[in-house]
Amino acid sequence: MLKSLKIVAFLLLVITLGFFYGFACRQNIIPYIFYISEGKLFNGFILMNKGFYPIQGWSNSTEASSVKDNPLLETTIAPPSTTVTPAIRSVSEVLKQGNGIIFLETSDRLQLPPLVLCAVESAARVYKDRPVAFFMKGLNDTNTEELVKRHFPTLSFFRNVYFFPLKLKELFIGTPLHSWYKKINPEVEKYWVHVSADGCRIALIWKYGGLYMDTDIISMRTIPKQNFIAAQSSQYSSNGVFGFSPHHDFTQECMEDFVQNYNSGIWGHQGPYLFTRVLKKFCSETKYNDTEDAMCGNITIFKPERFYPISYPSWRRYYQVWDILPTFHNSFALHLWNYMSRGNVTVVPGSNVLAEHLYKDYCPSTYKAMLISTKSHH
Repeated sequence: MLKSLKIVAFLLLVITLGFFYGFACRQNIIPYIFYISEGKLFNGFILMNKGFYPIQGWSNSTEASSVKDNPLLETTIAPPSTTVTPAIRSVSEVLKQGNGIIFLETSDRLQLPPLVLCAVESAARVYKDRPVAFFMKGLNDTNTEELVKRHFPTLSFFRNVYFFPLKLKELFIGTPLHSWYKKINPEVEKYWVHVSADGCRIALIWKYGGLYMDTDIISMRTIPKQNFIAAQSSQYSSNGVFGFSPHHDFTQECMEDFVQNYNSGIWGHQGPYLFTRVLKKFCSETKYNDTEDAMCGNITIFKPERFYPISYPSWRRYYQVWDILPTFHNSFALHLWNYMSRGNVTVVPGSNVLAEHLYKDYCPSTYKAMLISTKSHH
C-alpha cells in the first residue's frame, strides 16, 4: 500500500511539473540559452565579443529543434515583462505622440555590437514612458517585431522598444528628399551609409517628431527640451542628437538645404555642416557658447558639455582607465565617437576603462551579456 501511494504521489508531481512547464512555454517566459563551440547562442543569435550575430535561416522551428538536440541546454527565467506579447503596431501609431526616441541603422547589418545595444538599452531605461524606435535597413516586412526582439535578448524585455524596417523610398515620399532620392545612385556615393543616415534622421523627425540619437550615444538622464540641437564645438552644431516637434520649420529647412546644396564628396556636408548652415539662416547672430546653453527662437542650443564633454580628438579617453571617474553631472548623454575608432575598439569586461563603468551603470543588461560571452570565450 505504501509503495502504491509513493507511485501515485510521484505521478502527481510529474503531472504538476509538466503543467507548469507547458504554461511557462506558452507564455514565452523561458528563453532558451545554450552553448555552442564558437560562443553563446541567445534565441538564434551567437553572442561574441563584438556583438550578436544572426544564425542564417533562424526561425521558431530552428530554435525548437536546436534546443531539443542540444545536451548542454540551460534555461533561465526571463523578467516578468516578457510574459506579455505586444500586438504589432505601425510606425505612425507608436510615434503618434511626437515624443519617440529614434535610432537608425542604414547598413544591411543585423548583428549589433554592444555599443549599439547599450545605446538603445540606456535610452529605454532613461525614457521609460516614451517609445524607443529602432529603424533597421536590414529588416523587412517578414521580420515581425516579436521575432526581432527575440533576436536581441538584452532588449527583449523592454516594452517601450520597437523595431521597424527602414524603407528609404517610402520614408522620403512627401518630403523634399524624395526628388533627390529618385535620381541618386548609391553605388557611386563615397559616403552613402552616412549620407543616407543624414537624410533619414531629418525626415523621420520632420514626419513624427521626437528625439534622434546616434547609436553610439549612451543616455544618462532625460533631455528637458523638445526643440533643440547640440553644439559640438564653439563653431559647429552636430546632427548626432537633436529633437523637434513634427513638421518644424528647422527640419523642413534642413531637408531643402540637403537637396539644394548636396555635396556627397565632403564628409559631414549633409550632416553637422548642414545643421550649422541652417542654424545661421535662423539666427545669424547666435554664437555657440562653450559654457552656457543658448536660444534661437524656440530652439535650444545646448553647449558641448551636454553631450560631448569628451571631444572627438580625445575619444580614446573613453577607453582608458581613470584614477578618478568623472561624474558628467552636466551631461544628458555621452557620445562615444564610434566613427573615430572605426568600430575597432571594444569594451572588455574587467578592463576598468571608463566605457566599462558607463556600461555597468546605464546598460547593465548589455554588460551582463558581455560578461557571459567573455566567460564562455575563456
